[in-house]
Formats: sequence, C-alpha cells, structure tokens
Amino acid sequence: MTFTPKTPKGFPGRSGKTLAESQPHWDSHNSSDGKPNILMVLLDDVGFADFGCYGSEIHTPAIDSVAQQGLRFSGFHTTAMCSTTRAALLTGRNHHSVGVGCLANFDSGYPGYRGKITKEAGTIAELLRPHGYRNYMVGKWHVTPLTETGPTGPFDGWPLARGFDRFYGFLDAETDQFSPEVVRDNTHVTAPGTYSTGYHLTEDLIDNSITYLSEHTAGAPDAPWFMLLAPGACHAPHQAPIELIDKCEQYFLDGWDACRERRLAKQIELGIVPQGTQLPDRNDWVFPWADIPTEHKPLFTRLMAAYAAMLEHFDQNFARVLAHLDASGQLENTVIMVMSDNGASQEGGPHGFINAMGPFNLIPESIEEKLSRISDIGGPDTHSNFPWGWAMAANTPLKRYKQNTHSGGIRDPFVISWPGVIADKGGLRHNFCHALDVVPTLLDVIGIEAPSHVNGIKQMPIEGTSFAPVLSQESAAVQRGPQYFEMFGHRGIWDNGWKAVAYHQPGTPFDDDVWELYHLSEDFNECHNVADTEPKRLQKMIDLWWKEADKHNVLPLDDRFAPRFAENAERHTGSRTNFTFWKGMGHLPSDVAPDLRSRSYTITAHIEVPESGCEGVLVSHGDATSGYSLFIRDGYLEHDLNIGGSHQMLKSHIPVPAGSHQVGVRMKRVGNEGTLTMFIDDIEVGSMTTSNIFWILISWSGLDIGLDRGTTVSDYTSPFMFTGNLIKVVIDLDNDQTLDYHGHSRATMARD
Repeated sequence: MTFTPKTPKGFPGRSGKTLAESQPHWDSHNSSDGKPNILMVLLDDVGFADFGCYGSEIHTPAIDSVAQQGLRFSGFHTTAMCSTTRAALLTGRNHHSVGVGCLANFDSGYPGYRGKITKEAGTIAELLRPHGYRNYMVGKWHVTPLTETGPTGPFDGWPLARGFDRFYGFLDAETDQFSPEVVRDNTHVTAPGTYSTGYHLTEDLIDNSITYLSEHTAGAPDAPWFMLLAPGACHAPHQAPIELIDKCEQYFLDGWDACRERRLAKQIELGIVPQGTQLPDRNDWVFPWADIPTEHKPLFTRLMAAYAAMLEHFDQNFARVLAHLDASGQLENTVIMVMSDNGASQEGGPHGFINAMGPFNLIPESIEEKLSRISDIGGPDTHSNFPWGWAMAANTPLKRYKQNTHSGGIRDPFVISWPGVIADKGGLRHNFCHALDVVPTLLDVIGIEAPSHVNGIKQMPIEGTSFAPVLSQESAAVQRGPQYFEMFGHRGIWDNGWKAVAYHQPGTPFDDDVWELYHLSEDFNECHNVADTEPKRLQKMIDLWWKEADKHNVLPLDDRFAPRFAENAERHTGSRTNFTFWKGMGHLPSDVAPDLRSRSYTITAHIEVPESGCEGVLVSHGDATSGYSLFIRDGYLEHDLNIGGSHQMLKSHIPVPAGSHQVGVRMKRVGNEGTLTMFIDDIEVGSMTTSNIFWILISWSGLDIGLDRGTTVSDYTSPFMFTGNLIKVVIDLDNDQTLDYHGHSRATMARD
C-alpha cells in the first residue's frame, strides 16, 4: 500500500512523510513595511471654536502644533453624541448601520439601536491587525452596553475583543477625573492615586499611552502601531488643577457674548470661516451676558474656567506624547489626528452645576448654594458643568449643541498631520467630511483594502468616503454622496452643499417638525433659512432623508427617553432581588450594582470583630459627590446617605461588640420619604427618616466591599479598609420600586 500524507487544509506548505518530502512555510512579517503609525486623539464634548487654532483664547499649543504641521478642517462632521461618533469613527460605517444609533446605555430591540457594534462591522483595529499593526486603546470606550461592563462581561464588546491588543481607560460615558472607574485590558482596577496624592485621570492616561508606546518600541520596533487616545476631557465633570482654573478664569471675565464675537473675528482672520460670517441669534433661553446679575457673573465665569482648564490640562499632557514621539524618532512616521466627538454640551442647563448629583435626586442646587461653593468648582467633591451660554460660545459661530443635528451638535474641529502625505503645512480644508470617512481615508493612503471577512464573519460594506485626495491637494474633488443625521428624533441631511435639518421636540408628532433648508456653500453657519423660497428642493431633501434612514437602520424613529430606559432596566435586572458579595470581590460598575433607587432595601454585612476592635468600610457605592457607605469607626456602626453632597449620617447608639455579627441598615420607602433603621444582629441601634433618598441615580462611580476607593463617600480617608474579617455583604431589594424614568433619562443624557 502506498501512503500519501495529506497536507492540512489552508497550510501553504506541504506535509510529507519525511522532511525531505515536505515544504515548510512561515507567515511573512513584512506586510507592515513602510506603513505609518497612527495616533487618533478623540476629545469629548469640545466645541468647534475651542482649539486655539480655531479661534479660541484657550491655550492649546500642542494641538496647534499638529495643525501647523498639517491641516485644519472646517467641514468635519460627527453624529451629535459620543457613543454614536465612536461607532462611526471606529468602523467607517454609519452609527445606525452598525447598531449604535443612540446611546450604548440601552438596547431598544431594533437593529439600529443595540448599543453595541455589530460583528459585521470590523473596527479599524481589526482591519489593521492583519497588516502587522499593534493596536492600543487608552481612555473612553463607551460602545459597550453598560450592563455588560461588570467583572463577568460578556467581554465581546470590550476593546480587546474588537481588535485592540491593550486597553487602559473607562467603559462608561464619563468618570470622575480624581476618582475614576478604570479598566486595564479586561479587569477593573484601582487608579494609582487620589486627589490628595496629586492624581488626575488625564495624566494617568498619558502615562499609560507613553508606556504602551515605549513597550512597543522595545518589543516590536519595526511594526507599526495604531493608538486611539480618548480622554475624558472635556466631558463633565469639569475637573482640573486649581492653578489652571485660576489662570483660565481671566479669559472669560467679559462673558459669553463678548467671547463669541472675539472668537468669530479670530476665525475669520484665520480663514476657518468665510469673510462676512455673522453670529446667529443666541440659542433659545440663553440670557444676554449684560442681563446676568453682577453677583452671579463670577460663578458663571468660574464654571467656564474649569472647562477651559480641563482642555488646557489635556493639551499640556498631550505635549508629552508628542515629545516622546519626537525623542524616539517616530514623529516623522506617525499620522496624528485630533478631533472632538460632538459639539459642546447643553446638559449644564441655564445656570450650570457645581454638583449635578443633587439635582438628579430632586435636591435643587440654588444660585445661592452655587455662589457659596465657587471655590470648590473643578475639585474632587464637585460634578460641575457650564451653563448654556458658554456651550453656545464653545460652538461659535454655530447653532445649538451636542444632541442636536444643527451644526452646533455635529460640526467639530479636526486637525491632521501626515508627514510625506500632507505638504501644505498649516493649510485649511473646507470640504464636507464625516467621522465615518476617516477609516476609508486611512486605508486608502496606507494601501489596505477592507477585508470581506473579519474573524470569519462576512463584513458589511464600508459606507464612508475617502477624503485622501484633499490631503495632498486643496483643489482635489471628492465625490461624496448624501449624509444623513439623526439623534433622539432631531434630523438632518447634507447633499452637495445643501442641508435640510429639523429640530424635534420630544413627545410631539414627527410630522409636526419644521424642516429648515440651508445652502451651506454660501451660508456656513445656517443663518439663512431658504425653506420658503426653495420648497421643491426642501421636499427633495426630506424625501432623501427618509430613503437614507431606511437604508441605514435609522427607523423606527423613537424619541422616547423614559420608556427605553425602563424597558432596558427591566430586561437586565428582571426579578433579581438578592445580591451577595463575598470577601475578595473586585469593583462593580454602577450599572451592574444593586439598584437602590426609589425603593425599600436591606444591606447586611456578615463580619467578625476581634477583641481589639476594628474599623473600616463594609460596603461603599459612589464617591464624594453622591453615594452611600456603611462603615465602622471608633467602634460604632455608621451609615452615610450622601445625596449630592448632603451627608445624612446615622450612627449606632452602642458600639459593635467583639465576635461574629450581622450588621447593617434597612431602608423602608413610604411615598417620597424613607426611614433608615440600623441594626446589630436583631437589635435596632438607630433610625432616621428623610425625604432625600436616591430617586434617579446613586452615582456614576461603582461599588466596593471592604474599602472606599478614590474620593470617598463619607468623611474618612481613602481607602479606609476594613480591619476585621468581612465575610460577605448581602443586599436584598424590595419590590416596591417606583422609578422616575423621565428623570433618569435626563440624568443619563447628561452622562453621555
């Protein structure tokens, strides 16, 4: 019998009976030769006019240096929100097409609204990996459903499952800059510092960015890399070093009206906007600065200063990355892009917030209280956001804000440098382009074709259009089709220099929306509505919007806030009412922690107290701005119900004796009040009644047992680890929850 070995399927070589009859094969490692490194910097909630090179008084020399070596775009567009822009930017497809039509916070049950990027849409990291790239993600992710961000995942939507080799950052929409929710790769970890030790998340993210790049050079110096650097700046909470806030305050003493005028004049001088561009009327409900009471102006100025300082602080740290690239000889072979994910945020309302956590739980923050806390703005016990007037100025000279499909929500700064490709250093480009066009542009210039399959899954077509021709030639033409916009029912569509846009009031019929029409080629910032004089063109644009919406999974239109959150919460938690946390458990994000809002519940800690006594935290959820903590101090059991910084303390009237005990608190909700009873075993040791309970949210910082990380819920020093034996913590929920989903949706909107 003659035996002929079979070569394994897919093996390019040959397997014979002996080495002499065989042919080995090794995969080539030369596919990356000559390919550039790619650094993509994605800022958060930064307005069109906030970079120095776009007319701002905010100092951004590092970002400006990228523009000086490359190009600034005045027609770069996003999707009006952060999850959605990230989905488009990562995949080169429309956000609804890939399943992230709205927030990553919920799954609406329709293909366009899953809150998670479909596997049929490979990310840029997944597309680059087969070509020798190592991929690094640092900062904000927020394209994973928040109910999937706990220690058990599932992890298939986390960065490492979507093409990135390393990840250090946060999965949620925002995090406290002094007490962040930090993940390394697939594990929640504790930030390496606190406010008292000088820690700030931006600095930490930059440290890790430089570490990844240094380790890359040590391990694979000839391989190209891709890094997505997505800081928390400048999403609320606006937190920055106090000395920078002091410095930035001087920029804004003359108010938002003067700031808009100054920025527009500079933009015209720089060529960012056309000669003759005028400011539109103030956005709805924005007060003239002259009408602001004199005693209130320092408050509003300080809130803007915290925002500006956050951006300056990032720029100072971004300079460290550029310096590292320069010193390591990589700068000349690195594409650098800096952009924002949407326009400046409107979530601060007409007066802004110093700590938004109180208002989110029905404890109003009066002007008088804000004024009394001016010196706290930007610090560790604040969750500050600026008022509408400053958001309007940040978006100069555009209308409206983040969430809206008018230009203030979707037209953003974008700078790019690319040595060897961009020769027009310091140049300007005014053509329309969109976040989803970035991936095809990169692939085009690098010379990579989008694959038909990724990880064995057939891929949907790339929907963006490469704008590579205009990188090297200002007059180059890019044949781009129409681009739709939609967010919470706000709609818009661009086509060949024209734009139709409709502002939608939630809860009203979509057919009642009033469409506006602008010729952007002649009307940069939507000041001249020609809907009445061009009715046929407008109708054609509206018809085109419906066609594109149908094509890209935008439908059904859904402006519901509260019901979507209610449905998602019910699907996730179901009938679960018992949570047991054993000693050794790690950190739990808020969205997978027990939901104590607007209900009765019991918290029981099973502990062993030594004869010498003990102290420390048994369970804590939150941070200095809001949350709850159960702890032992000086031998007594204490509970802090911290609602927006209002510390409602309950202390046992007897100490906790040595031995094994079950200690805790019982909350009984009756209407709008809650009665908190403290117990040691079967003995009631204290009680209090309050109308300030968790109605809408607990905190955007998560839960720990045995310690309180970061900025603490109560007045002890972090981490205040429990020194006795903590066996477990049990939380039992009653079925009497009555949630204000309308309020919860407003809070979540501010969160994104």
